[in-house]
Amino acid sequence: MELARTDGFPEGSRDHGYVFVVPLSEDGYIDSERWNAVKEKCFVNRFWGDEPIQHGMLRRVGRGWRFDYDANTDEDDEPFFKLDRHALEPGNYVSVTEQDGIQRPFRIVSIEPVDNYEKML
Repeated sequence: MELARTDGFPEGSRDHGYVFVVPLSEDGYIDSERWNAVKEKCFVNRFWGDEPIQHGMLRRVGRGWRFDYDANTDEDDEPFFKLDRHALEPGNYVSVTEQDGIQRPFRIVSIEPVDNYEKML
C-alpha cells in the first residue's frame, strides 16, 4: 500500500508505504483464525523515501491490528484504524497512525497471492 493524498504529498507517494503479508478471507478481510496459525510469518516492510526499510510483524491487540517493529516495546507500534472493518482490496484506503503519532491514509495498490504460504520465510 502507498501513501495516499496528504498535505505534504498532494498526489500521494509511491515512495512511501508498506508491503505486508497477511492471510485474507474470500471477501478481503484479515482471516484472524488463519493469522493465529501463521502469525510469525506475517511480516511488514515499511519503505519511506530515502530512509532504511523497517522490518516488522503484523500483530493483533484486542480487536485491533498494528505493525510492530520491536517486540520489546510498543513505542514503535503503528496501529491501523479499524482494520477489522476494512476489506483489503485494490483501490481501498486504510489509515495507519505512524511512529510520529500522525494518522496517515494509505491506498491499497495490489493484493498478490502467496504460493505455499505456510512455507514462506
